Amino acid sequence: MEFQLKQCQAATEKTGTVIVAVSGKELSPSARELDAASDGQIAHALKGAGFEGKPGQIQMFYALPGIAAEQVLVVGTGELKELDSRGLQRAAAAAVKALAKAPRKAVSFLAELDVKGLDLNERIGDIVRASLEGSYRFDEFKSRKSPAKGLEQLTVAVPDKAAASAGKKALAWGQAVARGINRARDLGNQPPNICHPTYVAEQAKLLGKTHDKTLDVKVLGEADMKKLGMGAFLAVSHGSEQEGKLVIMEYKGGKKSEAPVVLVGKGITFDTGGISLKPGAGMDEMKYDMCGAAAVLGVMAALAESGLPVNVVGVMACAENMPSGRATRPGDIVTTLSGQTVEILNTDAEGRLVLCDALTYISRYKPAVVIDIATLTGACVVALGKVVSGLFTPSDDLAAELLEAGQRSGDRTWRMPVLADYQEALDSPFADIANISTAGPGGGAITAACFLARFTKDYTWAHLDIAGVAWNSGANKSATGRPVPLLMQYLKQRVEC
Repeated sequence: MEFQLKQCQAATEKTGTVIVAVSGKELSPSARELDAASDGQIAHALKGAGFEGKPGQIQMFYALPGIAAEQVLVVGTGELKELDSRGLQRAAAAAVKALAKAPRKAVSFLAELDVKGLDLNERIGDIVRASLEGSYRFDEFKSRKSPAKGLEQLTVAVPDKAAASAGKKALAWGQAVARGINRARDLGNQPPNICHPTYVAEQAKLLGKTHDKTLDVKVLGEADMKKLGMGAFLAVSHGSEQEGKLVIMEYKGGKKSEAPVVLVGKGITFDTGGISLKPGAGMDEMKYDMCGAAAVLGVMAALAESGLPVNVVGVMACAENMPSGRATRPGDIVTTLSGQTVEILNTDAEGRLVLCDALTYISRYKPAVVIDIATLTGACVVALGKVVSGLFTPSDDLAAELLEAGQRSGDRTWRMPVLADYQEALDSPFADIANISTAGPGGGAITAACFLARFTKDYTWAHLDIAGVAWNSGANKSATGRPVPLLMQYLKQRVEC
């Protein structure tokens, strides 16, 4: 989809579709213009249809008199006084999805909406980002692909030529973030017989070749990790025929002297649970257990495209968790890269094992901040559902920055505790630490974060548990690309502060 900014009027713009909003029962300025031009037909028809302007609600009008566009698409946003970035994004995505059946040109007047906390450029960026997200499809493996291409061009209407000129950076930013999100979704949606650790590493190398001036990529195999002493990571990858990989991507957009932000993504390309085998129902969705790593790749792609002036190291800890004669058993004790020993009580708590060695490895970069991203626990889904990510950090400042970035991006988080009181639940009589709580299932997301905290004492750290938000299940099963929007907004805020 192509994007452009243009000063135009809703009633006189000759295009395929004009997109306007209704907030509650209040018509937006451009919707009022169209209603006046059509002698009140829009308001009359909306009332007759019982259109309430709820978030994402859609109503289409065809060949209205007095209006140059072929059709008018009205999208609901909910009450205007409550409209935030997430609501604006939802409206923009709903509009694009409603126009997916035929390749058309459209002009969106959603940027005129008064969204709390957002200026015009921010609204432009959100509309572009959400429109690209809304047009996403993954049909790579369908033998009969839909011929529909969706919108070919979307014009975002702005009040004047000065706004069109000033909004170009916002337009480019929205596209870069959206493409990063969709790249993460593509990787997450790949089937596990294709998307194994080597495949993920190859995707990182391809990205590095495309952006070789700003992005360096290196890959550690199991022999490398064995020399380093990454016993926890290897305890997970041993059971699979697919070799585990630690993928390191260095984006050098900032000053050489600037300490990097390090992002560490859990990349379990398929999780059977190992010897502690998962139930069969829904196990196909365990291909999404690498969505933390996919998000890291998406962020690095978005950074490379946007040219954001910041230094970021992206690490993907990739392994396949399989049962076999070589697989780790419950009761095994392994030595981590940090030197701490771990008693493995449940092989299905494998994500924290690959992450703890990765979190120790990255200390060599002397990071300003470290954020790990992982589909770590079902307990987080129980606690927070599929709406927000769990945020764990001992740093109040970092928590505030990530909460703000989540609110602004619409990719929200909720802070959870990592209090020292929970650490005793990880005590083991035979090793320094157990890989699951020995005090029962309560607080499972918290004790998982507390496990990781033992390996992050040398730097400022946060953990994002994205188990509830990384993918959708059921008929709409698909990776979401979260938390790429959150992380990109956080990095942007660091540059701007």
